[in-house]
Amino acid sequence: MVGGLFRNMRLNLDFWRCNVFINDNVLEAAHEVGVVKVVSCLSTCIFPDKTTYPINETMIHNGPPHDSNFGYAYAKRMIDVQNRGYFLQHGRRYTAVIPTNVFGPHDNFNIEDGHVLPGLIHKAYIAQKEGAPLTVWGSGRPRRQFIYSLDLARLFLWVLRDYEEVEPIILSVGEEDELSIKEAAEGVVEALQFKGEVIYDSSKADGQFKKTASNDKLRRYLPDFKFTPFHIAIKETCDWFVANYDTARK
Repeated sequence: MVGGLFRNMRLNLDFWRCNVFINDNVLEAAHEVGVVKVVSCLSTCIFPDKTTYPINETMIHNGPPHDSNFGYAYAKRMIDVQNRGYFLQHGRRYTAVIPTNVFGPHDNFNIEDGHVLPGLIHKAYIAQKEGAPLTVWGSGRPRRQFIYSLDLARLFLWVLRDYEEVEPIILSVGEEDELSIKEAAEGVVEALQFKGEVIYDSSKADGQFKKTASNDKLRRYLPDFKFTPFHIAIKETCDWFVANYDTARK
């Protein structure tokens, strides 16, 4: 069970219960039938709210997560605990990856419950059709690292085939590629050629200001991996959404 900031804020208990059940059912079923490798997906939102930056894989359990998504964050942390348990008790090499903010074709473009980029793409598309301003929720100041889903898919395959650690690994662009929400919104505006006014609604929550993640561990394994530049990835995502508007998840 996943969702954007505002869905997490509404449904923290649901996010906790559903994800804990999913974790346990999937990992125990995999163990019972002898699955050799399981790669689970965590999130940078599971890291402590009060921390030093950049965050890395050793810091997951160093303090409470941000209040806005504590249910999801604690549930996802438990995957790391279970992976360690299955290794120590049964020798299973189950592991987890920690992507930063994922976006791309086939995303969930729901404005209320989706993540920030697909939500912005959908809102900008509608605003453009209606000749209305684009309203961005929040101040636009929080910062995020965005990873294109096609890049993440390539990295998932590498983890499945070649990454042998039980300890999790962050899959992310570098710290130097972190963007503000305002910069991300400007990328959407450019990709869709939106010509209207852009308004930032500061009455809406910003969520966690930043969660800058280090990809040093990934780079030690894959120093030459090439990430798709953000302006290309966001253009491809917007083009896909426009071409598939009628059937896209929204």
